[in-house]
Amino acid sequence: MTAADGTVFFLPGLGFDAAAAAPIADALDSLAGGRLRVVGIDLPGHGGSPDAPNGSVSALADRALQVIEAEADGGPFVIAAHSMGGKVAAVAAHRILNGDANVFGLAALVLLAPSPPTPEPMADDKRAEMLGWAENGLISEEHAIEFVAQNVATPLSDDDERAAIAQVRLMSPLAWRRWLTDGSTEDVSEELGSIDLPVVVLAGEDDDDLGASAQPGLVAELYPRARVVAFPETGHLLPYERPAEVAAEIVRLWDATVSVSPQLTPEWGRLVASDRTAPEARGFLARRLIADDPDYRPRALSAAQLATLRLLADRLVPQPEGRRIDLAARVDDDLASGRGDGWRNAGQPDDASAYRLGLDDLAALWPDDTDEQNAAAEQDALIAGLISGELNDHEALGGDDWNGEMRQHWIDDVRADLTRIWLAHPASLARVGYDGFATSGAATGDAGYVAVAAGQRDPWEPAELGSIASDDDDEYDDDEQDDGRDSPTPNNTRTVEENPAWI
Repeated sequence: MTAADGTVFFLPGLGFDAAAAAPIADALDSLAGGRLRVVGIDLPGHGGSPDAPNGSVSALADRALQVIEAEADGGPFVIAAHSMGGKVAAVAAHRILNGDANVFGLAALVLLAPSPPTPEPMADDKRAEMLGWAENGLISEEHAIEFVAQNVATPLSDDDERAAIAQVRLMSPLAWRRWLTDGSTEDVSEELGSIDLPVVVLAGEDDDDLGASAQPGLVAELYPRARVVAFPETGHLLPYERPAEVAAEIVRLWDATVSVSPQLTPEWGRLVASDRTAPEARGFLARRLIADDPDYRPRALSAAQLATLRLLADRLVPQPEGRRIDLAARVDDDLASGRGDGWRNAGQPDDASAYRLGLDDLAALWPDDTDEQNAAAEQDALIAGLISGELNDHEALGGDDWNGEMRQHWIDDVRADLTRIWLAHPASLARVGYDGFATSGAATGDAGYVAVAAGQRDPWEPAELGSIASDDDDEYDDDEQDDGRDSPTPNNTRTVEENPAWI
């Protein structure tokens, strides 16, 4: 049996435990043939697991991340979460993308009628009724049956109903009450801000509080890239009511994100997740790994200028078909956010203005031969002319404030920007064999490299970078082993083509 392409971590809703992942796992196995493994997580007080020290969402996220860190293999993963688990997933995702968890590879979220980051909408009488069910101990079978019936649009199969009821009855009364009084009413929206991650939100049209009509307003600020999918004749228990549809949406999102963007091999992913990598560096790498939005709308450039920049990027920084970084979109986002290298040539316009003028010029000069091979040659010749300055005397469209020399300076900046953004991607760092990000974490202190010879590596480095240096090697003498701080230089000397990490 081949290894799975990635992992789906499932966080259940109130009253449910890891077993609630089973219908989705079965549907995924049928649909994706083992491509994705599913790991269900028992949150505190669920499935017989111990209660958390308190009822905060943060305490629940602590447990979720503990399991994710233990079960993650270094490869890409998504978090799927139902109801209460959706609020927990938001906190967990925020920590992962900030580098505050020893895990790497979060690609997307699939949320099933998620509880929002703000206090969950629930009528006072409903909350009081549910609190009463656990007032004197474990929830009775009668109340568990009632809870399940209230949350579905149509009755479940006998097997699914028995499984759901059994999970509710196993729920810790303390955890049940804490969620209703503390977790569900907690507002974590300010802490989380905006999470720029691919997200699909699934909800039933017959779900009163967290259904399809409510979700767009509940998730818009937290997840700007969220897509909401409504299911008719569906209540709140989507893991049991719509497992096949949930599985299909997981596969669809996986194929639209992980399958089309550069990824790290698991060994590299484990290195980023390790204590050798500082949280700040891990956070940067985690955010840079996120797949680009295929529907990205430019913020600093016009749509036509962005399209021209994409053409230019394809010639300057060629990438493999199928797994690409949208370098132009990332440049535009940097321009809109004011991020840059902090300097420009004297007399040169600000970065955003220079890009607009330069791209307008380029669009007017850009060859458009119908023959693909001829077009590529002509485009490369144009770019070479801009770089060399041979086209400085060509009439520019920018007027008196924009001349050929400025255009030459601008194309130099473009080359630097595109290369910098490509190289900043974690998969690119792996491709060129650079693992210097893993020399500043808590596990290493001030230590850097010991082995610096060609074809040799330290034991902690990915195996593809060479053989482990022996104790007999000069680079591995006892004194250098003790502090290892003499050289921050990566030991990889091979060509890009030899490195298999770009997958």
